[in-house]
Order: sequence, then C-alpha cells, then structure tokens
Amino acid sequence: MLLLPRLATTLALCTAALLAGCAGVQVSSVLPSDYLSQRRSDILTAGSLSAATLETLRVIGLESKRCNAQPVQCRDAIVGMPGLTDDQRLSSLAELWTQTALQAQRAAPGSHGSDEIDAWLEAARHAYAYLFFSSRQPGERIFEDRQTQVRDYYNHAVEQAITGLFHHTQPSHLAALEASGLQWNGWTLRTDLSGIRLPQAGVVPRELIPASSLTFSGLRNLYRRDGIGGELVAVFPVDGPQDGATASGALLSEDAEEPFQEAPYPALSALLRFEGETLTEVLQTRSVQVQMYDPYRIGEVLIAGARVPLAANFTSGYGLWLARSGFSTQALRSLLGLDNGLLRPQIYLMQPYDPGRRVVLMLHGLASSPEAWINVANEVLGDETLRQNYQIWQVYYPTNAPLALNNRAIRDALQQTFAHFDPQGVAKASQQVTVIGHSMGGVLARLLVSSTQGQSWDRLLENYQLQPGQQAALEQRMAPLLNFEPLPAITDAIFIAAPHRGTDFANHRIARWAANLITLPFSMLEQVGDVTRALAQLKPRPGKQGLLRIPNSIDNLSDADPFVRLTSHLPLAPQLRYHSIIGDSNPALPLADSSDGIVPYASAHLPGAASELVIASGHSVQEHPQAIIEIRRILHEQLRRTGAGAAR
Repeated sequence: MLLLPRLATTLALCTAALLAGCAGVQVSSVLPSDYLSQRRSDILTAGSLSAATLETLRVIGLESKRCNAQPVQCRDAIVGMPGLTDDQRLSSLAELWTQTALQAQRAAPGSHGSDEIDAWLEAARHAYAYLFFSSRQPGERIFEDRQTQVRDYYNHAVEQAITGLFHHTQPSHLAALEASGLQWNGWTLRTDLSGIRLPQAGVVPRELIPASSLTFSGLRNLYRRDGIGGELVAVFPVDGPQDGATASGALLSEDAEEPFQEAPYPALSALLRFEGETLTEVLQTRSVQVQMYDPYRIGEVLIAGARVPLAANFTSGYGLWLARSGFSTQALRSLLGLDNGLLRPQIYLMQPYDPGRRVVLMLHGLASSPEAWINVANEVLGDETLRQNYQIWQVYYPTNAPLALNNRAIRDALQQTFAHFDPQGVAKASQQVTVIGHSMGGVLARLLVSSTQGQSWDRLLENYQLQPGQQAALEQRMAPLLNFEPLPAITDAIFIAAPHRGTDFANHRIARWAANLITLPFSMLEQVGDVTRALAQLKPRPGKQGLLRIPNSIDNLSDADPFVRLTSHLPLAPQLRYHSIIGDSNPALPLADSSDGIVPYASAHLPGAASELVIASGHSVQEHPQAIIEIRRILHEQLRRTGAGAAR
C-alpha cells in the first residue's frame, strides 16, 4: 500500500518537470553579424519582410504567409486595427506596398504596368507619411534603424515610380508637362522643374535611369550623399549623326553649332510630395507633386517644416556617360585620321554650367580622350568642398593634329564656350580657371598660358634658304598659329608627365612607324595648307631637308622638333601659379636621369613651379592615387589662397 503514494508523488514530479520543460524559455547566443542582419534586413535588402513588420503582424494576430497570400486583406487589417502606433502602421504599410510593387515588377520585368506604378506610389505615400506626418518628428528617430529602412522604401519607390511614368508618358516638351500635369490611374501628378536647369532647355531626356540600378568597373569609388529623394540620371539626345558612337549618341556631332556639350548625362534628385497638411490628408490624397532638383546646387530640402538632406549620386551620370561614349574607339580613329574620327576640339561640361563655381579644365594626352581622367574627375568631385567650389570641363581634341593647330582650335573652343555662358566675362567660372594637362595635354596646357611676345620664328625656318621678304611673308601667314598670348581666364595649372622639351621616345623606330600611319583629314590640311605649300616651294639649305609632309602630333613630341624646341622657352603668364606631377618608372636612378618610360624628368621638370611631386609610376601617372591626392591638395590650397572654400 505504501507504493501507491510514492508512485503518485513520482508521477507528479515527472509531470511537473515535463510541463516546466515545455513551457520554459530557452536561450542561445547569437553572433553580432546575425543580430544586425535580423534587425536590419528587410524586403529591399533580403527579399523578406523586416523584423519590425513581422512584429506588427504578430501584434494584430496575422502571419506573414497569410499576408503573402492575401496582401489586400493584410493591408486593410493593418489600417483598421487599433492598438498600433502611427510609426508601426505606416512603416509596415510602406514595406508591404514595396513588396507588392516588387512582386509586380518580377512578374512582368520592364513593363512598368499600372498596378506596379500604383504600388510604388502607395509605398512612397506611406513612407512619406511616416517620415514627416506621424506623431514623431524625424529628429526623434534619428538613431533608429526603422527610419533608415523607411527612407529607403521612399527613395526606391520615388525612383521606380518616376522612371515608370516616364517610360509610359514620354511628353513632347517638359514645359507642357510642368504646366498641365499628368493623370495616371486616378492619380494627378504635377511636375516642378524649378530646382534644375537642364542642359537642353525644354528638351525631353532620351532616358531617365535610377542611379541605384547602375554599377561600374573602372571607377575606384561611388560618391553619394545620403538623404531623402530618388537618385536619377537623365540621358539627353545629341545633335547630328551617331556614326562612330554608341546607340546612345554620346559623342557630339561634328556638325553641331557650338563646340561644347553641357552635362550630357546630368544627375538629378527627385521627390514625390503628397498633397496635404495633416496625416489624414496625406493618406487620402491622390494629388502628387513630382519635384526635381540639381543635387550640385541644392543640398537640403524643407518638407513639412523639417529641413532634411537631399539624396544625391555624383558618380553615376559621369560613369554612364563614359561607359556609353565610344571614346576609346573614336580616339584611335582620330589618331589615324580614319572616318568618324574627331576633327576639332569639343568641350564637355560634367554638370550644368554654374557661374559661381571655378572651372577645372582637363586635357588628355596622345591617342586618348576624357577616359584618361576617369578616376581623377570622379575623385575631385567626390570631395564635398571641391564639389561645392569647382566644376569640371573636359577638353576632347584630335590627337593627330599638330600642336600649333590644336593650340589655336582649343583656344577658340574655350573662348566660344565662355562667351556663350558668360558674355560679359564677370562670373567666377570665367575667372581663376585651373588647367590640368597630362602628357601631350600638358604641353597644350602650357601653350594656353604662354606668350610668344612677338618672338622671331627664325628657328622654324632655319633649314631653308630665304630670299628677301620671304621670311616676313611666311611669318605673316603663320601668325594665326604661331602668335598667341596667355588665356587671361587661366590662373593656375597642373602639368602631369608633360614633355615640355619633347622626348627622345618620339624618335624611336616604333614611334616613327606610328607617326607615318597618322593621316590628317582634309579639313585639317586646309587650315595649314597655305603655309605648307609655301614651305614646300622653298629651297632647303645645303645638307638640310625640306618639308616632306606636315608635322603631326607625334612629330611635335620629338625633342628635335623645331616647334617644341622653340615653344619650350616661351615665357608663362606672370601671375600663373603652376605645379608639376612627374612619374618615375625607375626610382633607383638619379632623379635627373629618370623617366616615366616615355617622358624624361628633364623634359617634365619646370623651374619656378609652386610644387613638384615625383611618383614611382609609369607614364599614366595621372591615375595614380598619390597624383589624385596631390591634385585635390592643390585645389584645396587654391581655395584657401583665394579666400574661398566654404560650402555654398
């Protein structure tokens, strides 16, 4: 009989232990990476709903599987269910609408259907309401992961909605769209373009591309500004035929009236502002304002009384332009004088012209193009202070032409460009210009800031027997090419691996073979034909050789070339402040005997430079990280010296 109580006690203890084991809380450790992933992953980063939205669903008794199967009923339940805060309700609805839009996008890629665009607009609306119209201000949530997630829902939805609407509407003129607005699936959208100045007034872009959809190889860094708004790239059409260019028409036509192209692929930042002054009004409205901004000029915006940073992408437009330009092929065709090559210099403005920013003028080298400055330009504009105070202009010129001809043509193109944007010459952009030239571009940069001062050109004619009066007549014919003064707008210069006194490399067999391959197009021959015909008729001195052909760019880079020998001694502008960056491919040699493999130090060195940096590098030293750091240092120094440098 005593066994029964003992058995009962034992059973009770076992039952209690089992029940305690089933109901108890178990704990395990988690790695920091897993912990952060659980907190911060969401529908955009991981393809599944965030922990915050799943928590909201559990609070009102819903499961994510049910929401996936019945998204409309799920969203309706969140809207009508009491017990949720504004932040919980609005942030969860923004994510669920983003999920719906992504599902529609995957179901019909590239179609930008009505349901997809409507879902993006709703995602943007609920994110906008959360960020600016809930009971808490953005500053109260500044350290919360959830606010960053919802900002991303808004920014992505803005990009997708605007590019989707652009895909469907393609207005014939932007002014008409700005005035009349657009009716779309029950929405009324009006456009405000007052925050931008487009490079081609009133012309509709060929494409509007979300910057977040682009990735690049060849660029070291992608420079952005975190904030509110969609990051876009506008692709504008280019005048004239597109032979020799890519389908985008990125190359400027030779028939274009102006020698410049203003920001062919400008960066834009966009907002969707939903009409209403209260949370209820914002959630009920079907009226939206599409507002566009130039992120170079506008760094923050005012929304519902809150001043917030404007999102921006400063790299994607530049990278896309270079990727589509076809420059590498055209540069080679230009060097060899083939069809569809470049015949005259073009000036490319990397952003819409800004009269208040100083110009950095970049000139590439032989057989090259603006692609030579891929990382230099990107890194300069990646610096916030430099971006606020400088704008980059790239000079793209035919590298087969003689230096004298390119010097004249580049001067004319620059003067026309400055005159177009600033006829009175009073803007900051027309003064205190910094020119940066690499290799042959460095020689041309020096010519732009040099003065002939009426020097005699005897040495150019020393191989000929001249009759009385012949030299004066020839000098008069050559005057447009051989008489020049420094461009007054240029006050600073950076010469990079520049063969100021030529290079013996141009005399080597391979270089001479390449020089013989170069053919000057007829349009170039016409410009120097009168002089060359006159020289061809002259009698050479005994033991000297007369002109066999017009000297081309490779001829001009020789240390024995008469033009280079003469111009290397020309005085620079008195007020010019200049710097040198020089490559050294064999640091073991004494500096005076060193070379970058093509240009010797003795030719690249200029006495009187404000600074000189020698880098262990080959000839393409302009892309070396140390060279880029030095360029940025020099530009910062210029700002300090002139009292500029504050953010604008």
